[in-house]
Amino acid sequence: MSSYRRAWVRSVEPWGPGALLSELKFDDGSCGRALSFDELTGTVAPGDEVVANTTAVELELGSGGFHFILWNLSRPGLDTGATGHIMKLRYTPLQLNMEALEERLGGIEVDGLDRALNGMPVVAGSLHSQLLPVALAYRHARPEGRLVYVMTDGGCLPCAFSRTVLFLKERGLIESTITCGHAFGGDLEAVSVFGALMGARETCGADAVVALMGPGIVGTGSAVGFSGMEQAVVINAAASLGGTPVAIPRITFSDERGRHRGLSHHTVSSLRYGALARAVVALPLLEGERRELVTAQLRDAGIFDKHEVREVDAGIIPGLLAECGLEATIMGRTVSQEPEFFMSAGAAGLLADELGGD
Repeated sequence: MSSYRRAWVRSVEPWGPGALLSELKFDDGSCGRALSFDELTGTVAPGDEVVANTTAVELELGSGGFHFILWNLSRPGLDTGATGHIMKLRYTPLQLNMEALEERLGGIEVDGLDRALNGMPVVAGSLHSQLLPVALAYRHARPEGRLVYVMTDGGCLPCAFSRTVLFLKERGLIESTITCGHAFGGDLEAVSVFGALMGARETCGADAVVALMGPGIVGTGSAVGFSGMEQAVVINAAASLGGTPVAIPRITFSDERGRHRGLSHHTVSSLRYGALARAVVALPLLEGERRELVTAQLRDAGIFDKHEVREVDAGIIPGLLAECGLEATIMGRTVSQEPEFFMSAGAAGLLADELGGD
């Protein structure tokens, strides 16, 4: 069962725009860190009495070790001042209203939707840790390019939770963010990934898009029981709207789970069974046995037949990550431990430049 506890705020510090990190003291005397999001709870201050969701910490889930403030009992009411009538987190006690960008996308006829993206590259990933190398690679290859991040709802829902997004926006490495589905808190809000891609092009003037979930992924170990299957949805959406889908394969060699050694079974499921449209699969140049293994896995899965696999020299990616000022990790492992994972994502960013034309 989920767990909720009463606590008092001892101290507060900024986490990022629209988010606060608080130190809580619970009624049994124990303490813990908690995040709050202004769009859901408003601000909190030292001395406030709050109710916190403590489930993730008690279950030792990968939430970063945080509780989440559900309500500030010291405030008699809350009006966030949000506009719009589209609801996210619908039919839950936390539902919030906002204006969806699709409401502004007038003038596009149904017969023209298959040309709406005009060939724009759409990088489709399956993990939030792929965002940083994609953005760094794209900026390296196309310094003036406008890259928009579409955050799906397969993982974390509040965009403000992501330190990577904050880092990339502060440095101008992404033009803007669009949160779609039940994800919220981006510069723009979208009802669906289809609307988000169209809005990235029409409203943000994107030259390329990277679309993948926020921090965290849901997985069960089964072939399709993981939220990264949405990678296929992004590929299908991009192709159906006239974009150029670029798929990031999940490649690791330090994961102890056999199903993730070399080419992850997640990638096989997404590209073989989920994707109905043809994508360009960004494969970094590998060497020796590792190249042989991944190539055989791609061939055995039929991905060479169903998609275009393009090898990319992504040797610059570890260096770009080392110099950027933000540590990159995948499941707690660093770039030096899993270089192929980050080079795969970087290769997609380099391909996005190449496929974007002049």
